[in-house]
Amino acid sequence: MPTVNLNRDELFAALGKTFTEDEFDELCFEFGIELDEVTSEKQMNNKFLGDKAPAAGAEAVDDDVIYKIDIPANRYDLLCLEGISRALNVFRGVSPSPIFRMMEPKDGAPRQKMIQKPETMLVRPFVVCAVLRGIKFDAARYASFIDLQDKLHQNICRRRTLVAIGTHDLSTLKGPFTYEALPAEDINFTPLKQTRSFNARELMEFYKSDQKLKHFLHIIEDSVVFPVIYDANRTVLSLPPIINGAHSAINLNTQDVFIECTATDLNKAKIVLNTVVTMFSQYSATPFAVEPVDVVDAMGNQRCYPDFMTRFVDADPKYICGRIGVELDAQKMAALLCRMQLPTKIGENGMLRVEVPPTRSDVLHACDIAEDVAIAYGYNNIARTVPQMATVGAQQPINHFSDLIRGEMATQGFSEMLTWILCSHDDNFANVSREDTGNSAAIIANPSSLDVQVVRSSLLPGVLKAMGANKDTPMPAKLFEVGDVVLLDESKDVGARNYRRLLVLYSNVKSGFEVVHGVLDRVMLIVGAAKLGGDPGYTVKEANEPTYFPGRQAYIMRGGVKIGVFGIVHPDVLAKFDIVNPCSILELDLEPLMTL
Repeated sequence: MPTVNLNRDELFAALGKTFTEDEFDELCFEFGIELDEVTSEKQMNNKFLGDKAPAAGAEAVDDDVIYKIDIPANRYDLLCLEGISRALNVFRGVSPSPIFRMMEPKDGAPRQKMIQKPETMLVRPFVVCAVLRGIKFDAARYASFIDLQDKLHQNICRRRTLVAIGTHDLSTLKGPFTYEALPAEDINFTPLKQTRSFNARELMEFYKSDQKLKHFLHIIEDSVVFPVIYDANRTVLSLPPIINGAHSAINLNTQDVFIECTATDLNKAKIVLNTVVTMFSQYSATPFAVEPVDVVDAMGNQRCYPDFMTRFVDADPKYICGRIGVELDAQKMAALLCRMQLPTKIGENGMLRVEVPPTRSDVLHACDIAEDVAIAYGYNNIARTVPQMATVGAQQPINHFSDLIRGEMATQGFSEMLTWILCSHDDNFANVSREDTGNSAAIIANPSSLDVQVVRSSLLPGVLKAMGANKDTPMPAKLFEVGDVVLLDESKDVGARNYRRLLVLYSNVKSGFEVVHGVLDRVMLIVGAAKLGGDPGYTVKEANEPTYFPGRQAYIMRGGVKIGVFGIVHPDVLAKFDIVNPCSILELDLEPLMTL
């Protein structure tokens, strides 16, 4: 859960009331957040420095009381003092929910415009913008504005990989603006807090020693082109997601703020922009009014931002009562939801018509509505009752069966492994000589790195990768894993299903094919498929997979259905994982054996 550090006196001033520590702790609990710690800037500074003395000439640290408040990870509107104080005031009933609106430029002036060039599709394909007019900053508001951006960058922006925020003093710029992607050597500007001009390639080297910015360089460092935003005078606003330009830096005297968010995820970009403008539009000349910006995307389509994304969610009062275990009428529920900044009306059919404001991107389903009703009603006000039915907890049958298999493998001298269920596309296909037909593996739409592109469709890549990383261990290597793979299945509502499998690996100076064959016979015997002195419980069928050595592989069949494969891994596959000794593999579906 994110933690927000708030100055107690500033928070109480925004709330319009002074609380004792216990009273505020109770208020936080009722609202669904937690007062984690009460400290001070001086204590935090001493904790950070330890026994080190402050540097000579360093500014004295205030001894103001700081409240550290834990908030839910999906409540981006609570990441700053403005959001928390507003939410608590509405919850307490001392102020109404704000109404956010678009406000056109004064005197019939045209809107600001952002023009996106097609080359940006190669690096960060989306941009959204907005303007806050007549902002009144002081030191505390300015610090909160910067801190909110940092919190968003660490949270929903995923350390700037998904979204990067840039804020600029509009009075120093001239529109229209252009979002471009150029070779690094062609981008020259003076970055924030610097006094000389750099080109983008020089900046990459310069910031490798910066304790904060060095963590973001990898996002674009290897790109053919770098994203950059210019104004009409070719003044650089920012080099996203790394740094803004010094020319348009905001300060305490800034009144008009131009906000741009470049992104790889358009929905996240809209949420981030909405969060920033809804939190700080309260300081605008017209409170809660935002000036829109026209964005012309790479395809030439013009859209207006911010997209406040106001929407409606219908919820059945009976469903909500069933969820929270309290009988409430629709009128009461509507009143409770208004305390959670969710204006609600009752439809003719008795359904709740809940308006979701731009600050509440966490509301996705009727169950989220039920949760807010329960919070506003008060969890402590829900009577404790004895369930109408008694149940006895137990393991899922497949998990119990898997544990029995694990125990048997351990008694045979094999060591268990646990590998990642997400892997790279190459590891799942090319490195094990398998073709991606497009209908076998679940692909991650927006992977955070190349190592997590695919949900594994076999246990083999993970075990081979681990074997390659531990090739210096004494021989023979006897490894096994019991885990899930995921295969596409159109009959399932999610389009895929899990399969529990056993994989056994034996590696030595010789292949040891007979070892894994013996393991198969033993497994079939202990699960009851095989009969002593008779039927082995399975048949084998010739296989011809490029993963395994020709003539040294077979499918395992039972009842005419393939339930596994075993064989000697092909040398080309072993080379891809840097394995020097031959390996034999058994991969077996466990679920068909459970009912024996």
